[in-house]
Amino acid sequence: MVVIREHLNTRTSIYNASEARRMSIPLSLLDLAPIAPGQTAQESFAGSVALAQEAERSGYQRVWYAEHHNMPTIASSATSILIGHVAGKTSTIRLGSGGIMLPNHAPLVIAEQFGTLASLYPDRIDLGLGRAPGSDQVTMRAMRRDGQSSEQFPQDVVELQGYLRGESVIPGVQAVPGAGTNVPLYILGSSLFGAQLAAMLGLPFAFASHFAPDSLFEAVSLYRSQFTPSEQLAQPHLIVAVNAVAADESEAALEQFQSTRRTRVRGMISRGPSTPEYSDSDIDQFLTTPQGLQLANMMKYTAVGTPGEVREFLEEFASTTGADELIIAHQSPQIADRIRSVALTAQAMNGTLATAG
Repeated sequence: MVVIREHLNTRTSIYNASEARRMSIPLSLLDLAPIAPGQTAQESFAGSVALAQEAERSGYQRVWYAEHHNMPTIASSATSILIGHVAGKTSTIRLGSGGIMLPNHAPLVIAEQFGTLASLYPDRIDLGLGRAPGSDQVTMRAMRRDGQSSEQFPQDVVELQGYLRGESVIPGVQAVPGAGTNVPLYILGSSLFGAQLAAMLGLPFAFASHFAPDSLFEAVSLYRSQFTPSEQLAQPHLIVAVNAVAADESEAALEQFQSTRRTRVRGMISRGPSTPEYSDSDIDQFLTTPQGLQLANMMKYTAVGTPGEVREFLEEFASTTGADELIIAHQSPQIADRIRSVALTAQAMNGTLATAG
């Protein structure tokens, strides 16, 4: 069996879910619109459309895209535009941001963008919000972002929520379109801050354990224990992110995962034109060092293997975390393999996914 368990084998469940509930865990999809070597952004977007169409056919709940900037391997920087493009190529699946980095934007502008999307594609649009820059410090300055803007994140969320409800907290200002669309908000996070804010505002919470696993269980516990019901949400709704590579054969899945991990690590340690070109063997050797192990830990929660092996991991991961929904980043390097992984994962769940929408 080629399934990366690491933490799960020693963790007891923090949520006593029944077997029936575990088996009905909804699956969603996180797509970073990656640009593979030699590929163009246009080709990446075509891949994102094909991936969302497969997710729709396979019964996934939603597809989210993340806002990143100045990253040559990620094409989802103009997140709302990509959402609209994919929405026009699909029919029923929910689409949204995972997430919009709100401190990069005025809340009114985001309300107008997502109000436009919700008007064009009713009952299909989500708005996930994060407070990180989605870039490095130099890029942050290029975006004219104030270094202290993240401190206003809670107030910005409330302001944005007001615009979408048609109950603006700023007299005389309304979002057109946007007011009254009530686009559902989700708080994203990789620390305890997001869990606390989501609990306080009574919003769904999505934890980024696909790349930041260390605070997962503490954040989950805090969110559930401190949750306050709201107009949008009566009970906590926890989305937990996880990586997956499903293939017909274990060996093929492992090879795809190793290639993806090497590419990610190579990108982290290759900075600037003078950086040497690292071979696969160089990267594999680096991954045995303390620094390499720390980077490898970012993908701790990854299911790799045949459909049955991936299903076993996802069921255990959902039960152990108490997730209400899993959002999966399929990590195969090539789009055809990612599409296959999406389909195989859904098939492996054997009809247990919630219906899309």
